[in-house]
Amino acid sequence: MNLSRRAFLSTAAAAGAGLMVCPTPAAPQVPRVGQRPLWDRFADLPRHFVFEYYPWYSASPWRHWDASDRRPPIDVASNYMPWLGAYDSRSTAVIERHAGWIKQSGAGAINVSWWGRGSDVDRIVPALMDVMADYDIHVTFHLEPYGRTRAFDYARDIHYLIQEYGDRRRWDCFLLLADADGKVGPVFKSFSTIGSPQSTDCHGVTRNDPDYVPDSVWHRQTDLVRETFAGDFDRVTLLADCTAVDRVAAAGFDGMAIFDNFVEPDTWPVHARNFTGADLLFSFNINAGFDGIVERRVDPGSCYRPPDFDPGRAVYDWTRAEDRDAAQRAGGARIALSLAQTVALQTNAQFINAQRSFFLTYINSFNEWHEGTQFEPMKDRGALTREEQAIGYHNQEVGSYRLDTLRSLLAGVLQPPRRDGPG
Repeated sequence: MNLSRRAFLSTAAAAGAGLMVCPTPAAPQVPRVGQRPLWDRFADLPRHFVFEYYPWYSASPWRHWDASDRRPPIDVASNYMPWLGAYDSRSTAVIERHAGWIKQSGAGAINVSWWGRGSDVDRIVPALMDVMADYDIHVTFHLEPYGRTRAFDYARDIHYLIQEYGDRRRWDCFLLLADADGKVGPVFKSFSTIGSPQSTDCHGVTRNDPDYVPDSVWHRQTDLVRETFAGDFDRVTLLADCTAVDRVAAAGFDGMAIFDNFVEPDTWPVHARNFTGADLLFSFNINAGFDGIVERRVDPGSCYRPPDFDPGRAVYDWTRAEDRDAAQRAGGARIALSLAQTVALQTNAQFINAQRSFFLTYINSFNEWHEGTQFEPMKDRGALTREEQAIGYHNQEVGSYRLDTLRSLLAGVLQPPRRDGPG
């Protein structure tokens, strides 16, 4: 075992690296497992509250802000103009501002959208981790579909991430989670992992998916990850973004972590029951819904359909204060409901997570601006320039309302309630 890794693990186990709990929207309460509240079982609750984080934006040249025929910096690929404008993810000042907001929210970690060794995002990670370490925010990785060979490189990629950003940095801020039973290890999530060999479009045309990989290939890779690190960690948790229990099991993953904000919280109990029956873990994300950009140029005959606003699939007139207020109330209600639901299910003794003393909640997202899922503050509506107003952005009167809502919900559950007076 690497000595720096051994030292970190022993320290983390002694400290009891933590899990997060959340209130119900109607009457905030701290869920309990057995007779002991979570803050009594885990010393560092925020570590299991993890923001999805996207360090893929560039201003020189423009990257991602110019998607879908947008023309930054005034016209950006989002329905919202960020508080920081069309920023560059490589900027230390931007990263520091992000770290400050994340710290204020109560979350203790980020899940970096990672696009392979040597990618633009990979080159940003060292500077990103330097800043996050200063703010005591830990970092883990979300393995994206960066190429058709990525399934065959899965084990090598995880080895690279652990060695490069764990061992070589002496584990200054690599996220290692400790369950309630004291078992410690990293957790990795992957996107678009388990697919179908064919798909049929809206015209009834069926095509082979060139990116499809058989479950058996993933199983060999997940087995290799565990074999490689069997002597280094108590466990390595590997999660796929798929609700098909049989496919997740066949691919050798430990469970699933839902990414899609259109998977409604009222469907989550069924998934929790199904995954428990297969002895697989589950994680549901805290989210404010979805408000994705619309393509401006669509080919005739295309199967493209503009995304719905969620929650509620309502259509809003964003020039009307009443409609903006209704959309904000819907988003705030989704934050509270999703937070309460994921905590209730993960602390329910009937389900596998509580039985294994496992808790992990992602927040989707800190800054995925294309899909309108971001908790990163947008500009206050009154601060939009005349040119920005002409674009038709959906900015709310208070641009930080999502982060403010999350922070207020978490404030009462990260530590025991105060007692007034003696005793």
